[in-house]
Parts: sequence; C-alpha cells; structure tokens
Amino acid sequence: MINTQRTTPAPERIAILLMPQFSFAGLGAMLDPLFIINWLAQEPRFKWQLLGSDATVAASNGVPLSVATEWPTPAELDSVFVLASFETKTYTGDKRIAMWLRQCAAAGVALGGIEMGSEVLAAAGVFDDHQVAVHWDNLEGFRELYPRIQATRDLYRIAGQRLSCAGGTAVLDMMFAWLTPRVESPYMEELRNHLLERRQRRDDSEQLSAAPEHHVETSAQLRKVIRTMRRTLEAPLSAPAMAALVGLSPRQLERRFKAELGVSPIRYYLWLRINRAHRLLQQTDLSVAEVANCAGFGSLEHFSRVYRRFFDCAPSDDRLQSRDAPVVPVRLFPVKR
Repeated sequence: MINTQRTTPAPERIAILLMPQFSFAGLGAMLDPLFIINWLAQEPRFKWQLLGSDATVAASNGVPLSVATEWPTPAELDSVFVLASFETKTYTGDKRIAMWLRQCAAAGVALGGIEMGSEVLAAAGVFDDHQVAVHWDNLEGFRELYPRIQATRDLYRIAGQRLSCAGGTAVLDMMFAWLTPRVESPYMEELRNHLLERRQRRDDSEQLSAAPEHHVETSAQLRKVIRTMRRTLEAPLSAPAMAALVGLSPRQLERRFKAELGVSPIRYYLWLRINRAHRLLQQTDLSVAEVANCAGFGSLEHFSRVYRRFFDCAPSDDRLQSRDAPVVPVRLFPVKR
C-alpha cells in the first residue's frame, strides 16, 4: 500500500459511449489505468459506465459487451468518451447521440473522442474550432467533412474540456496525460510499473513515423520526392519533373526508387493516389467522379480500371469503411521486403 494522507474526493463520473465495431483494445487501454488507480487507492477514484444504443454492442473483433441504453443526464457526469472505429458514417447522423452530446457540452462535461469517436463528436458540432487528433488513415476524409475543425496528425490532444486520441497504443499515452493532474505522483508511478510502461509520448508526437520519407535510411532525394508526391496527388507530376526536383535523370530516379523501396516512382505515386481515393470513397459522401479528381485521375474510366486492379471491386462498391471492406493486398505494398 502507498501511504498518502488526503481527503477522499468524490469519484470522477465517466460515461463511455460505444459505437458498433469500436476498438476493444482502445477500451482496455482506457479502463485498465482507471481500474488500477482505484485498486491502488483502495477507493473508487473513478466510476464508469458503458453506454450504447442497443443492449449489446460488438467490438470490431466480434466480442459483445452489455451496455446501458438509458443514458445519464449531464448533471450526473464529469466526462464522456466516445469510442468508434468502423462504419462511422452510419451513425454520425443519429439525432439522439448528437443531442445528448450537445447537452453534455452545454453543461460543461468534458468530451473525448477515441479513434473515430472524434468524428461522432465532430458530427454533433461539439468539436468545432478545436484541434483534434485523427488517425492517419482517416485524416483526409475527416478534413473534407469537418473544415471547421483543425484535424492534426498528433497522437492525442487535451485542451480544457475537449480530448481526442488517434487510437492504437496512443490511448495509453493519453490516459497517462489525462490522469497526471488528477492522481498523486506515487500512484502514477505505481500505475506505470504495473502496466510495464515507463515512457509517455508527447501529445504532439506525429503519426506515420514509419513512412519512407521519415526513414533515416531513405536518401534525402527520395524523401524530397515523396513529400512532393503527397502534396501533388490531385495534379500528379511527370517522371521528368520529379527527377528534376532532385537533380537526377528519370532513369536515375527510377533506379533509386527500386533500390530503396522496391518499386518505380510512378508506381509509388499511383499507390499514394489510389489510397487517397480509397479513403475518400469510404469516409465521405463525395461522388466517384469527385474522388477520382481528388486523386488526380482525369478519366473516370481509367480511375475505375486502376481501382479494380488494386481492390478487386468498382469504386462505387467501396463506400463504407467497414471490417469487410477491401484493403490493399500486401503484395501491392510499395515497400522493399
């Protein structure tokens, strides 16, 4: 037992709203630190309840959880977290959810979004004019849908009564940061010991550190070309123009790409463009023609043909980000193996 002298506070009251196909790992990363602090303190510092629209909500891994369908009033809560991963478009228009979240916001309840739970909060209008950490795979679609929100590549953001987390292992980083001002230092140290995690990444640590342009092994010339590619997906540059950026001939640039990434620069460029199209199709309501234009395809027929080659389906058949939706086959990944 840790010896601390203090007055027992009222427990912090937390509601966790689970959307169908939420991340089971994300929920565990939230709840385990709360449980451990309660256990170490031998008192309920935190009380939480799981909520949902139906009596049972299944996680993305298929595990079902029982939840409460009668939601507490804002006066009964201190914080609300929303967890979502797949098929977010199917419930961002849910009026009951939006109204309840807006009532919580008006009452001063802290609101947090985990992974695509942030989109549920954004759709309710309670994240307007805030910085929001969004998972890299959803960033382009999120920015298209919510221009009033500053979507970032940060791991998580905590700003007053608004919290957001890109998901994955960053949930634990966010929980450490969120708990630190609420819990005595000895308890936090012991929490880290029990979770076997001594580090805590900063909130503004950027995602996608594994992308080739961030590798120290990737040459400076290729890093510059890839960054330019990402900025010009709507109007792709020609091979000679890309090579000229770094003082190489097209043939030299191709040899460099194949040596470092295992693919040609044109193939890598195409992979970036088709993945933008894939995300915009699944995450937004843009038409197929608009998506094709955003990915630099002047011909809808050419776009459809290339899309089928990558995803084995027509673009019009890939309009929802779900567990069963197509993904890029590993054999097509442009990374040298």
